[in-house]
Amino acid sequence: MSSEPSTTMDAAPRRRTALADRIPVLSHLRQSIGLQRAMLVIGLVLVGVFVIVALLAPWLAPYGWAQRAVDGQSFGTQQPPNPVNLLGTTVSGFDVLSRVIWGAQTALLAIVCAIMFSIFLGIFLGLVSGYFGGWLDRILVVIADAIYSFPSLLLAIVISIVISGGQSTLWGGILSAAIAITVVFVPQYFRVVRAEVVRVKAEPFVESARVIGVPTGRILVRHVLRNSTRSIPVIVTLNASEALLTLAGLGFLGFGIEATAAAEWGYDLNRSVADASSGIWWTSIPPGLAIVLVVLGITLVGESLNDLSDPRLRRRRQAGGAE
Repeated sequence: MSSEPSTTMDAAPRRRTALADRIPVLSHLRQSIGLQRAMLVIGLVLVGVFVIVALLAPWLAPYGWAQRAVDGQSFGTQQPPNPVNLLGTTVSGFDVLSRVIWGAQTALLAIVCAIMFSIFLGIFLGLVSGYFGGWLDRILVVIADAIYSFPSLLLAIVISIVISGGQSTLWGGILSAAIAITVVFVPQYFRVVRAEVVRVKAEPFVESARVIGVPTGRILVRHVLRNSTRSIPVIVTLNASEALLTLAGLGFLGFGIEATAAAEWGYDLNRSVADASSGIWWTSIPPGLAIVLVVLGITLVGESLNDLSDPRLRRRRQAGGAE
């Protein structure tokens, strides 16, 4: 009788462990040790702060992204940090701190849209191409190779001009960056998923499912897809950082989101170029530092996931930690 409670108590931790092992980032965090874990934790902290700031921007930002006055008193232009404007004001009279905080929300929207567009299209094409093969597979592979020759920023500029003439609203700018990144990153998802599908479809359990008459759709989703997406989290991090840099590049070159439509870090950097030679540092450092920290955090997470997904690198790290 005494063995039953202990068995029940042991089952709960086992279920929690199994759940943690199935979640990509948590499973990698459990496997990491030493410097590898430190890199992953730092990256997760930076990304977590970025996401929290973006989600809570309406409550964290002291003013609106295009607000130039408070209580009837104008902020002034290029004002240094002061009690009213903690990080000073821009050449247009906007509060720098508010623009940086609101810019996190714009960046997060662009990243989410780019990832959603790319991941669904890339996985679908890779799944169909790798499983069915034949002439469809050859055509998709050739198209994927051709798309690699398109620079993402140049493509984003063209799409931005097509969508909104180069000066866009919030969603116009986000969609320009997201569509450009989607076109460029779909081949990466496609190739990774296709290679895994080609390997998995030759496994005995897939052959057995075909023999007993399991519908093709069920085989694709339940048997092939579930075993072909192990490398997707790594590509997602690359996709996210590229989306942010493309959005910032559009804004810096003057093809991004208008200042009154939304806050965007690349646009603010563009407007602060002339300030740098005049010793006005507060208009360029905050948005530039925000871009660097977010990209650094995403890159650290991506590099850590890449190392931990490779069994050879993982064993090497573990051996180094044991010494």
